[in-house]
Amino acid sequence: MRFVPQSSSTQTIAAVLALALLGACGSRADNGATTQADPASDAALNDQIMVDPDLANQNEGSGALTGAGERSIPVADRSPQAIAAAKREAAALVGGEGALPPVPAAREVAGEIPESATLSAASRAALSPGGANCGDGVQYSAGWAARLPEALPVYPRAATQEAAGNDTGGCSLRVINFITPVPLPDVLAFYHARAKGAGYSAEHLRKDGDNILSGTKGGAAYVVYGRTVAGGLTEVDLVTSGR
Repeated sequence: MRFVPQSSSTQTIAAVLALALLGACGSRADNGATTQADPASDAALNDQIMVDPDLANQNEGSGALTGAGERSIPVADRSPQAIAAAKREAAALVGGEGALPPVPAAREVAGEIPESATLSAASRAALSPGGANCGDGVQYSAGWAARLPEALPVYPRAATQEAAGNDTGGCSLRVINFITPVPLPDVLAFYHARAKGAGYSAEHLRKDGDNILSGTKGGAAYVVYGRTVAGGLTEVDLVTSGR
């Protein structure tokens, strides 16, 4: 099953769920392909994100929660001082700047993701734990950004654009999209260090323009899709499951 975006406010997360699900199947279709979504998926993807301002800055990374669809960060937040402050906060969360070594070089992947790839295992663990269809029951709310696993928060001072999750049945799915002015290599280094420090495995792939970090720890999993977008900003789609 693939997910097809049904409204502009949920388009990004719908696309991420599609990528993660296809990763779980060991393949990824062309971006231009479209298929039918089932009614349960349509209903979930038509829900609007409800932004709760009281949740701003409450996640470990102090990520500001912004409205859905807004792809900008206040100019002040892009200043060298703000970027340096975000980097310092990120380093503090991994034990200091010396604990943030560069991420190992990405392995380029063309065509299907191998079944043996960590990404395939992580996607299955996130979306189908125990055979559940966790992507079908996602709910959209900025509050999900504050309910990420402790080891994998929103990057410090980043702006959350969209957030969704599912805690029904055997699911503990989180899907967060955020923007930060911190360069992509620094963001990837943060998640690599956090994941390894928490006992997750880590694999770095590059496919279709995305840098993808993924890993598992028992029944828990994470996938980080990162890319550089207009204005030199870093956009990240963070998918987690379990604690």
